[in-house]
Amino acid sequence: MDTLLNKKALLYHTNKRPGKIEVKPMKDCNSSHDLSLAYTPGVAEPCLKIKENPNDVYKYTIKGNLVAVITNGTAVLGLGNLGALASKPVMEGKVMLLKKYADINGFDIELNTSDVDVFVRTVITMSPTFGAINLVDIKAPECFEIEKRLVDALDIPVMHDNQHGTAIVSAASLINACEIAGKNLQDIKIVVSGSGAAAMACSEMYLSLGVKKENLIMLDSKGVISTYRIDLDKYKQVFAINTHLQTLKEAIVGADAYIGLSKTHIITPKMIQSMAESPIIFALANPNPEILYKDALKAKHGIIYASGCSGIPNQINNVLGFPYIFRAALDVRATKINIEMKKAAVYALASVAKVPYLNIDSNESLSFGRDYFIPHHSNFRLLRTIVPAVIEAAIKSGVANRDIPDIISYIKELDKRIIK
Repeated sequence: MDTLLNKKALLYHTNKRPGKIEVKPMKDCNSSHDLSLAYTPGVAEPCLKIKENPNDVYKYTIKGNLVAVITNGTAVLGLGNLGALASKPVMEGKVMLLKKYADINGFDIELNTSDVDVFVRTVITMSPTFGAINLVDIKAPECFEIEKRLVDALDIPVMHDNQHGTAIVSAASLINACEIAGKNLQDIKIVVSGSGAAAMACSEMYLSLGVKKENLIMLDSKGVISTYRIDLDKYKQVFAINTHLQTLKEAIVGADAYIGLSKTHIITPKMIQSMAESPIIFALANPNPEILYKDALKAKHGIIYASGCSGIPNQINNVLGFPYIFRAALDVRATKINIEMKKAAVYALASVAKVPYLNIDSNESLSFGRDYFIPHHSNFRLLRTIVPAVIEAAIKSGVANRDIPDIISYIKELDKRIIK
């Protein structure tokens, strides 16, 4: 099945014309008169207006609806450091999804450098082109430094999707999974395998939502991140707890939730059997999970399972978050995407799954429960729910430069623009 899927994926990318995206004009350019308006001499007038008032760039150009999707290919999916060139299909996919789900234009930019200074300087230099920056597939710990420096330097939103997109979607999923299991975030014990960008951002988000630090155990390739280890960098030290547990097998005993952001097939049925009742398993390793859906369900009664895989219930996919967050940030001209906006997205996303939905792929009616606690990516309520929530948070937290006085009319107009 994997071989067949791989063949279909290659055919998908080569069929008709190579790639997944293209650039099209929005205005007529058929006559000599059209040309005189689009280019010389008419184009001089908006140039002069922008020179006089820089904010007019949003009035006369695409900047306010254009996102740069930027990577250096050092952490592509679960495939590792593939380099800038081999990362391009993923970046084109991100651009495609921005357009499909939020009518945002994107340019994919693959930078052939692993030097943090060069990367940051390059993005800052090209930043006037864009209304926001979506960083993707950059390995830790460099990604933390890159994002921080760009956020500090630029007055447009910057978000590393592998960190915060994953954190937002998994946190919404965890809230709903806990409700189904009858557990409270403040009381649950969580084991997070993995210590990369996504794992750290997810853990930070869980803590901000009420999970207690002493109840969150993170593991890297050497084992449990504890205060007894002397080999931890400054990022891992934040999550070090006072424990003598060393291995994943030891840490997962009695755990309420397991969040896998590491590598395939590291969880066994026996490990799941050692967990608390109604265990929550998020097996998010890419492209193959830490334990397969069918194996997890057989391991213990009452399991609540999600993964990054399509074709099975509850796919934790960043497409449920980043298009809508960037849509909101662009439309209020936010200077950054802050924690208030991220948490607003978490709660809004979680709420969407509470409403029954007809899955257009299977024509199946979905209702909130173990087999449906994460919204389907085609759910039209995602746009209508997440975008207003993030807009409200941006305005209330003071990072918005523009108000949306009639949010209902705004969403109706936005609905019309989305590609069906």
